[in-house]
Amino acid sequence: MADKIKLVLAFMFVVAGIAGFYVLHDSPAVARFAVVLLGFSLAVAVVRMTESGRRLFAFGAESVAEAKRVVWPSRKETVQTTGIVLLFAVVMALFLWAVDSGLLLVVNKLMGRT
Repeated sequence: MADKIKLVLAFMFVVAGIAGFYVLHDSPAVARFAVVLLGFSLAVAVVRMTESGRRLFAFGAESVAEAKRVVWPSRKETVQTTGIVLLFAVVMALFLWAVDSGLLLVVNKLMGRT
């Protein structure tokens, strides 16, 4: 039950930050942005105190650790793969254009058009 209250409080912080942005419409943009940032920061702090928030942040940390363990392709491999994909797309486009033009000629012949 306490977690639900904390989540509602976090939601209220977000709403207050967004409402503050519109209430301070005559203030400088930096102040308006600061109010929104404060609302979201307080919401994140409150959510982090809940069980589901702790699990969410633990999942995020595990995801970052997993992304660091991934073997990313080198620049050369990336450029080569991109080139192959682009070449295939061009070849496929030309093939589809040729098939479409051929079908158009056949349909025009069947309908007696020139």
